[in-house]
Amino acid sequence: MIEIIPAIDIIGGKCVRLSKGDYNRQTTYSPTPVDMARMFADAGVRRLHLVDLDGAKASQPCNLRTLEEIASLGLLDIEWGGGIKSRAHLEEVLSAGAGHAIIGSLAIKQPHLMEEWLGEFGGDRIILGADLRDGKVSVNGWLEDSESGIDDILNRFLPCGLQEAIVTDISKDGMLRGPATELYVDLTHRYPGVVFTVSGGISSADDIRELDRLGMRRVIVGKAIYENRITLPQLAVLIAEE
Repeated sequence: MIEIIPAIDIIGGKCVRLSKGDYNRQTTYSPTPVDMARMFADAGVRRLHLVDLDGAKASQPCNLRTLEEIASLGLLDIEWGGGIKSRAHLEEVLSAGAGHAIIGSLAIKQPHLMEEWLGEFGGDRIILGADLRDGKVSVNGWLEDSESGIDDILNRFLPCGLQEAIVTDISKDGMLRGPATELYVDLTHRYPGVVFTVSGGISSADDIRELDRLGMRRVIVGKAIYENRITLPQLAVLIAEE
């Protein structure tokens, strides 16, 4: 079964979800990130996708205390995204308890650092984060678009040891209308050496089972859980199928 990775997006220390990456279309949820992490762990989750949306906007990690609190539970393998713009930021995130660092904007703007970190920390800890809008990679918390396409960055970093990539179709994110399935099937077929994580649009358990049927290996689920399209008991059943 495909590995299910729940998402916790943080603004001001609270769980939020954005629609299409728009900070002005924000929904805040009542459980704290730490409480949410505990509930995910109780459901059998092993890996957590933790995103510092404040950090993505500020170009530096802003919610490291939350990362430390969740990591201190000792229950989850955490992948962290948002605000990693320098080696110091990367070291702060890893020291605070993240097992994996997602590098997005920096991989586009300073690719030599991404290459260096892949070589030093390994492709199992440094994950490429590619957020796509109209075929181009978006940067700085989805606030601006680059001229690079997904193939440009994959081909650049594969020789450096890239193993994992989280690819988000921004047009699908938070919309609960299903993922960009064809995109992920195509990428998986053309780049068999990379583990792609499906991100954006998951609306139901059926979406997850269809991705599993198509051979996808990982999927991030966010709003569908918070809006009870996938309940925690249903999540536990899906994870048990893994």
